[in-house]
Amino acid sequence: MSGDGTSDRTAADQGLQPERTALAWYRTCLSLAAGAAVAARYGGSIGVGWAVVLGVTGPVLALAAALAARQRYASARRSLASGLLATDGVLPALAAATLGVVGLGCATYVVGTVVS
Repeated sequence: MSGDGTSDRTAADQGLQPERTALAWYRTCLSLAAGAAVAARYGGSIGVGWAVVLGVTGPVLALAAALAARQRYASARRSLASGLLATDGVLPALAAATLGVVGLGCATYVVGTVVS
């Protein structure tokens, strides 16, 4: 400890926050892909077309979001030394698109089971 009450120790890796953020995005993408798979399973009872759309589009969008998270993490690691982290809206947009596809499939399932 220094005289002002602060510690002289620093983290061995200054990139811990971007790493935690990337891991959180990976978990989010995995959850979105799993949700799309579940929605595709139950969407098949309404129609095969919905099951195919959900079964293909949801995981593809989730994979694209995971790749964007990986790219964002690499960019953050490179620019961490400069102190300026530039971000874009690609990752949240891909996650929102995946959630929208899954939500549409779930809404279709609910409406289809209530009507029939």
